[in-house]
Amino acid sequence: MVAPAKLDATYEDVVAAPANMVAELLDGELFLQPRPAVPHASAASALGMIVGPPFHLGRGGPGGWTILDEPELHFGRDVLVPDLAGWRRADHVELDLDVAFFTAAPTWLCEVLSPSTRKFDRLRKLPRYHAAGVEHVWLVDPLEHAVEVYRRAEQGWLLAGAHADDETVEIAPFEGLEIHLSDLWVTERSDGGVIAADEQIQ
Repeated sequence: MVAPAKLDATYEDVVAAPANMVAELLDGELFLQPRPAVPHASAASALGMIVGPPFHLGRGGPGGWTILDEPELHFGRDVLVPDLAGWRRADHVELDLDVAFFTAAPTWLCEVLSPSTRKFDRLRKLPRYHAAGVEHVWLVDPLEHAVEVYRRAEQGWLLAGAHADDETVEIAPFEGLEIHLSDLWVTERSDGGVIAADEQIQ
């Protein structure tokens, strides 16, 4: 589990965090995490490039979504930063264009898991996302080459699907879009060498 960097923290501590760290605030505790290594960043970037054109831009798909990388979400005093989040525009969610954060709960979000953060993402962030009203959550594990799909129910999250390796899948809420999971995984260096597990993600 990620240890808090400071107790009794406020949003001022988030603002003052080093630029090379992702700062989150949960239950009055400040959590600082380094920017992700290549497999984590590659999975998040690839997924954004896959989902964005048809759903954010409406190119080859229905459009109707606002999809953002690492948006800062404010749920009361909590400040959370998922790897990706999307708001369905048909839900008439108004996003404030004058601030650098969002108070409306996303319809969907994705967390890319790291060995050092997976418990924090699962045990601390997932319940807060549920309480805020997020409808769909994907957990992407770039080391295990796996994707877990969760759907919100009244009492908690329901596991709606689990996929892995080189499957080609269609996953709610982006039905109609084929996702080749192999596009998310990095397994080799640019020089052809295999990336060791202990150097993939912090």
